[in-house]
Parts: sequence; structure tokens; C-alpha cells
Amino acid sequence: MKILIQSPEIIDPNSSFHRKHKNVLINNGRIAEIGDKNYAADRVIKADGMKLSIGWFDLGTYVGDPGLEHKEDLDSVSKAALAGGFTEIAVLPNTVPSVQTKNEVTYITRNNDNRLLQIHALASVTRNNKGEELTEMIDLHEAGAVGFTDGLKPLWHTDILLKSLQYLQKFDGVLIDHPEDVWLNMFGQMHEGINSTRLGLKGMPRIAEEISVTKHLELLGYAGGRLHLSRISTAKTIELIKSAKKKLKVTCDITSYQPLLDDSMLNDFDTNLKVNPPLREKADNEALVRALKDGTIDVICSGHLPGDDESKNVEFDQADFGMINLQTFGANLTGLSKFVDWEILIDKVTAGPRKVLQLEVPKIQEDERACLTLFDPERKWVLEEKTNCSRSKNSPWYRKEVTGKAVAVFNNNRHWIDHN
Repeated sequence: MKILIQSPEIIDPNSSFHRKHKNVLINNGRIAEIGDKNYAADRVIKADGMKLSIGWFDLGTYVGDPGLEHKEDLDSVSKAALAGGFTEIAVLPNTVPSVQTKNEVTYITRNNDNRLLQIHALASVTRNNKGEELTEMIDLHEAGAVGFTDGLKPLWHTDILLKSLQYLQKFDGVLIDHPEDVWLNMFGQMHEGINSTRLGLKGMPRIAEEISVTKHLELLGYAGGRLHLSRISTAKTIELIKSAKKKLKVTCDITSYQPLLDDSMLNDFDTNLKVNPPLREKADNEALVRALKDGTIDVICSGHLPGDDESKNVEFDQADFGMINLQTFGANLTGLSKFVDWEILIDKVTAGPRKVLQLEVPKIQEDERACLTLFDPERKWVLEEKTNCSRSKNSPWYRKEVTGKAVAVFNNNRHWIDHN
């Protein structure tokens, strides 16, 4: 089947067509032609004002499958990811059982040959993500795990963290960790500050993240290896990482919503805004924006963490952390584009995560495989019952109009085109 994408702006620094408006013809899963001709095709997508990039990649999607499928399963997350513009996702290991054997890795990746969305497994660093006993990471790597993390749970055990960095050097694997001192954040509900005091909620101080980042970087300097710090949130954390990058192999990511939302928005006790790390203050958000521009931040991820009604439709202090954000990720990028150039934003969700995981970075050139995301930054839409693909609905944007939507996704000789 031939599909013609008419006149999108191509965003791919590795392509000779970067920042140009061209017609792109896709035939049998490959980019057949790029140019100004109106190529004959079975289907035409009019893409004026849209942006065409290599396929988006989400680093660290939460899926409850296996064991917690009522929150999200592999089928529902695939639909949500495609509707959000992603061609690939790497899923966290916080399942039941956790991703700690070859069987669990294979369960996640087994259908990749026959599906559009490629799902990669991030394997557990410790058994059952308890932080106490290392998994067989070499076996998991050979089974196809692309990275190693305890996901939503930080590596609290200093010796385990050190040994993980050393162990992974045997195959140049990357250790991914969410930096958090769980003792300092114990019983915390939101960012510690004026607003937490006014609302009467136990705070989660910046130092809980920053002291953990300091420890991680010191151990990385001592042990060597590759470290990726996930979901960072404070201005001081940015400065620590920026300095460390001069001499250490360290990368980092933020969630797409973190620079857009702040703790003043919790006045109504919306549990969908209860996230970890918590929404910080505007000064922190401004620091994150600057770090996107100067390259300190390598990756933007969705932070997709579904929660059922029983875990979210409760009093704020009883609610679980997290929001769904695969489908609204593009709207977040549109919001960020007011401060950061589109070229930078798209790099953080295309080449950035693939480089962290040492995966091939596709490119937009003739005769290359079509791994593409077509995005309309001006399209207005509503995440609601008929459009929500997730099994959960814990989004602060649920039933609200947002701007920015994926229009089409191409990968693995397959495609998805939005019909809404």
C-alpha cells in the first residue's frame, strides 16, 4: 500500500530534508520517495502545518501486565501509545511477578515481529524490586532486556547500587534509577513548601531527590559504568548532573508534564496531580526548561502511570501517585514548544531515548524503513470515554480540551492513522 504524506515539515537533523516541507511517499513499509512531486498513492494525508519525525520512543512506560492488568495491559497500552504518536516504548518491571527472568522478558517482547508498536523490556535490577538481591542481569540482557531498573522503586541499598554499576559494565548496560531518598519522603504527599503547609499535607522536600543524585554520581565516579537518572525535578539536581556530565557517563530524563505544572495547582486536591516526583515550584520548572535547551536533559518521557478508580477516587492522602499521559504527551510538547524549539523537543523523544539504550536511530531518507510519527501541533481534541485507549482515566486533562495530537504512526511495515 502506498501512502503519501503531503507537505509536512520534516524534523530530523540526520536527514538532508531537515526543516524542509516535502512530500513523503511510503510504500510497503519503506520511504520510497521524498520530494516536491505529487506522487501517486492509495491514500493521501494532507499534512500542512504538521511535523514529521522519526518514530517517538517512550522511556519508562508503566504497564500492569502481568499481574495488574486491571490498570493497564499490553493491548491497551499499545493502543494508547499509538494514539499518542509512539512507535516504541520501554516498559517498567514493576509487575507481578517483576521482570526478573527470561520468561518475563519474552512475555513482553514476544509479539514484536507482528505488531506496529515495538515494546521493549526494562528488567529488574533486584529480585521483586525490593532492592536487596541482584537479578541475573547478563541472562536478562541476552534475553533482550534493553536496560535495568527497579522502575518506580529507587535503589535505596548503596552496596546494591554500586555492584549494579560494576556488574553492568560486563556488557555496557545502562542502570536506570529514579533518585529518591525514601526515608526523607516517607508519608509525603506533595512538594514541601508554602503550599504544602497551607494545605496541611506532608511535604516531599527537594533534598530527598538531590541527596540521592549526589550519592548516585559519587558512586558512578567511583565504580564507572553508565547511569541514567529518571524523572528528575529540581533546579539543584540539574546543576549536579550538568557538572557531572563533564566527566561521567550520566544521562537523565524528565516527564513531559513536569515543567508545565506546579504545586500551586493542587488547591483542589486533584489526585490526578499527585505524582512522584511531586509537582515542584515555578523556579524548578524554569530550570528544567533551561536544561532542555542546553542539552543537560537527554530525554522527555510520558511518565505514564495508570491507576484505577479505587486508587485515585479517594482522599488525597490515600491516593496512589501517577497519571496516564501517553495520549496527552503530544499536547504537553505543544505546551513546551512555547519555550523550547521543536527540533530540541523532538530529539528528546526520538534520538535521545534510543541513544540511552544504545538502539538504532532511524532516519528520514529514501529507501530507509518507515519509522515515523506525524504530529499536528494545532489539532484540538478531548481525552474522554470514546477517545481514551487506556484502561485507566487518571489524567488531569480528562474531559478537557487540549492542543496537539498524533495523526499517524508508521513502523514495522504497518501504520496507524487517526480517524477522529
